[in-house]
Amino acid sequence: MTDMELVQILWDYMQLHQRLEKCDCIIGLGCMDLNVAKVAANLYKRGYADKLIFSGGYGKKTKKVWNEPEAEKFAKIAIEMGVPKEKIYLENQSTNTSENFQFVKKLIEENKMNIQSCIIVGRPYVEKRTYTYLKKIMPEYKAIITSEEVICEAYFNRYKSDSKIEEISVLVGDIQRMKLYPQKGWSTEVDIPDEVWQAYEELVKRGYNNWILEN
Repeated sequence: MTDMELVQILWDYMQLHQRLEKCDCIIGLGCMDLNVAKVAANLYKRGYADKLIFSGGYGKKTKKVWNEPEAEKFAKIAIEMGVPKEKIYLENQSTNTSENFQFVKKLIEENKMNIQSCIIVGRPYVEKRTYTYLKKIMPEYKAIITSEEVICEAYFNRYKSDSKIEEISVLVGDIQRMKLYPQKGWSTEVDIPDEVWQAYEELVKRGYNNWILEN
């Protein structure tokens, strides 16, 4: 199998394909992918919710290249797209997905936002992992997880050379974390089929190992 065929197996496993419906708010999870902000803003403009929360401080990648928190950068994009500033709420301290949900939950409660359902927008290849955090940290919320509609190869081909290897390595590392983190109580457990785990192991052998946890 080619590298991309193996990546496709992981990509397909991570996708949830959940149907959209109106909710109380939209939550955009901070990251390097600016399309997350655009998708979240478009959902707001299409009437899927009347509140938009962006969550993200500085992650492992963004702290090296951005001079403002992810949530603030995303908010600027949404405002440029026509989302009213007063409809946007910011959580700009989180550094990972677990903190995204912990701090967003705190934001909702402190602002008495009366939110019971939400649409969560992230990168296409982290939908299932996002679900494992959501069910651990915010199980009482009804949630739909979605992302940009794009095919696997086209998504990764946006990146050049080393950046493409790095981005695929993040996906590979996420598969490992989905197996390890439930053991530590950080996320809920999900079944990882043999085909997916074998694809993960082969990609690690082929050098997509920058985000692998050694211990």
